[in-house]
Amino acid sequence: MKVLVTGPDGLLGNNLIRELLKRGYKVKAMTEKSEMPRTFKDLEVEQVQGNLLDKVRMQEVTRGVDYVIHCAAHTGMFPARSEIVNRVNIEGTQNIIRGCLKNNVKRLIVVGSANSFGPGCKENPGNENRTFEGAKYKLDYIDSKYMAKNLVLDAVRNDGLDALVVSPTFMIGPYDSRPSSGTMILKVVEKKIPGYTLGGKNFVAVKDVAVGIANALTMGRKGECYILGNENLTYKEAFEKIAAAVQVKSPRIKLSTRVVIAMGWLNSTFAKLFRYQPGLTYELAKLSVGDHYYSSEKAKRELDFPQTPIEVAIKECRDWFVSNGYIKQNK
Repeated sequence: MKVLVTGPDGLLGNNLIRELLKRGYKVKAMTEKSEMPRTFKDLEVEQVQGNLLDKVRMQEVTRGVDYVIHCAAHTGMFPARSEIVNRVNIEGTQNIIRGCLKNNVKRLIVVGSANSFGPGCKENPGNENRTFEGAKYKLDYIDSKYMAKNLVLDAVRNDGLDALVVSPTFMIGPYDSRPSSGTMILKVVEKKIPGYTLGGKNFVAVKDVAVGIANALTMGRKGECYILGNENLTYKEAFEKIAAAVQVKSPRIKLSTRVVIAMGWLNSTFAKLFRYQPGLTYELAKLSVGDHYYSSEKAKRELDFPQTPIEVAIKECRDWFVSNGYIKQNK
């Protein structure tokens, strides 16, 4: 059986192709650039080049495969409103859907975002039945992932496509080459986080997400959505777990919501004036002070989704950073 994976060079893609190869699948990896990403250049994968916005090319790369796992996305958060983010995440998903329909792909799995569902509190976390609330953050990334999810579900209802949507929470683990989520760990190690906000979110081991997605090739129900997460933690709790795992001191200062929002607004304003990429924006500041807690009970039941302790994922991420020169051994 052959599986096409888009976005194979990201944190999730890197872990996913390893899980698929371990299970004996043949992997066709679609990258935007022609050169082989260094993180999987020694793996037995068929690399093809493709642009999600090229309709004809998407029909070509989806030909001759049994399954498609669509991980690729534009994750840009600044500026908050972005035409390219919308085009890649919405139009690109539509092109993948059309290719799968034309080539009679057995199943399409689209990687969405947990933010496409309403969050909850720790005692009553959000699930797949909660109504989307992310529009209030006015981020095209969040909005576009929600719209892409709806495109998939529409294709199931109206065109008979066999597809489902998996929606990871905040993933941590090895092979984070850019880095993405692992930046949080690097900043704790480097003591560059001044304090913690009053918000929190759901954390998950990226290897578990890879297992859940691989399981979804043959498990799960057509036209369903599955949140792939694990531990609901406040940022204070998350930083304490990270600090303990990498053996440094955890940020101790509690940042007020007003201060965080003001910092985000100032960063966004100056970034627009002086044309640089800010680490904290007004929109991200609003996200950081909110509670984004989710339940993965449905995925545990229907996808046999594992729940590795987040400390294990933190250590695996940290060890990969050390072995690849992101963190010096003496830190």
